[in-house]
Amino acid sequence: MSLLRRATPWLLLYTLLVLLPIGLMLVPPVPAGRGFWVEFGVGLGFLGLGLMVLQFALTARFRFVAGSLGLDSMLHFHRQAGLLAFLCVFAHPAILLLADRRFVEFLDPTVNLPRVAALSMALVALLLVVALTLGRAALRIPYQWWRLTHGALALLVILIGLAHTLMVGHYADLAWKRAIWIVLVVAAAALLVATRVAKPLVGARRRWRVESVEPAADRVWRIVLRPVGDGALEFEPGQCVWITFGRLPWSLEQHPFTIVSSSAEPRRLEFLIKALGDFTDGIGRLAPGSETMLEGPYGAFTLPPPQEPGPIWMIAGGIGITPFLSMLRSMRDRGDRRPAALLYAAPRLGEMAGLETLAELAPALDLRVELVLEAPPDAAPPFPTHAGRVDLDRLAAFAGGDLAATRGPWLVCGPEAMMDSIEQGLAQRGVAPSRVHSERYRIA
Repeated sequence: MSLLRRATPWLLLYTLLVLLPIGLMLVPPVPAGRGFWVEFGVGLGFLGLGLMVLQFALTARFRFVAGSLGLDSMLHFHRQAGLLAFLCVFAHPAILLLADRRFVEFLDPTVNLPRVAALSMALVALLLVVALTLGRAALRIPYQWWRLTHGALALLVILIGLAHTLMVGHYADLAWKRAIWIVLVVAAAALLVATRVAKPLVGARRRWRVESVEPAADRVWRIVLRPVGDGALEFEPGQCVWITFGRLPWSLEQHPFTIVSSSAEPRRLEFLIKALGDFTDGIGRLAPGSETMLEGPYGAFTLPPPQEPGPIWMIAGGIGITPFLSMLRSMRDRGDRRPAALLYAAPRLGEMAGLETLAELAPALDLRVELVLEAPPDAAPPFPTHAGRVDLDRLAAFAGGDLAATRGPWLVCGPEAMMDSIEQGLAQRGVAPSRVHSERYRIA
């Protein structure tokens, strides 16, 4: 089933929940109208607050939702919805001030200083949420501190928004309307507590121990985990888990990593982690024997079911090889003999992790592997190698000519720019979007 078909019911539910504040406004008795632009500005305020409340649901990592849509899709949707909420909230006072100068008193400290301070604080907090998210890399803000402030600032915004709604009372003057607003905001706060406090506490009961840490490629480390006790983790090939490093369940060092081991080995989890900044720069110093906690598995970017016809076309860029290693290992262990073809790209041969694993898997599977390198290799590659980058001509040559004539699914994972180019290129050459599956993680 395509992502669009899986997402449609959830998008409809999300839309209904977003429009719930507008619906509450229109339930009689309705106050007398104050002109189109005033009512439009008020409506944007309610819409922005509703979007902010639902942001907490999008990041709650509900497995029954993330399992069908993919955690990466939900995180990207969360990002876009956050930008829309930002525009609605800031347009709310701007339109009201332009439509009726009497609303200036909401910004007049001589009329009501606490109100002015609270509303200003909410606007500044929301501005910081967006600015720190869009500029985190440029500002070199550590991921763990961004994660802490992101949730705290968003919670502050909706609490002040709730107080503002109840105190103005123009569309929330009835007790049942006020109760609904209170329940919605309390539910959002509860989701934040559940995600940041309760889930880690549950995960603390499923502890894993670091068995080994060793280099796998340039700036890439292979980490192997074993359960403490009789635990195991059932997962689908290609899924990821959130790992909390350290003994405290509420550590800020919680990150998603894709499992690269076979799903047939639920008591041995292997990961390839690239040093990309923040925590991962020090991943090689992780001590064997140290304990970790896992949450998951998550993700809908998984091995296509056996009934889906092959071949399986796999395009990997850099560390995007990780889900494919799990898929191919699981195919070997399951006796899955569907044909598969992997095109693996990286700037240099030394940055390619998992080549030795692919060399072991190829004879056991109906697997063809080709490499694409930007720089000439400094050693003999184990597979046929091409110079340059993955473009439409390379994809066509890899697939045997006509991309539109290929059968089977296309799976793509790698740097965002590469994935965008491949997805657009496949569509231009006639490959149906329902046959193209991708995964990308960009939390902030």
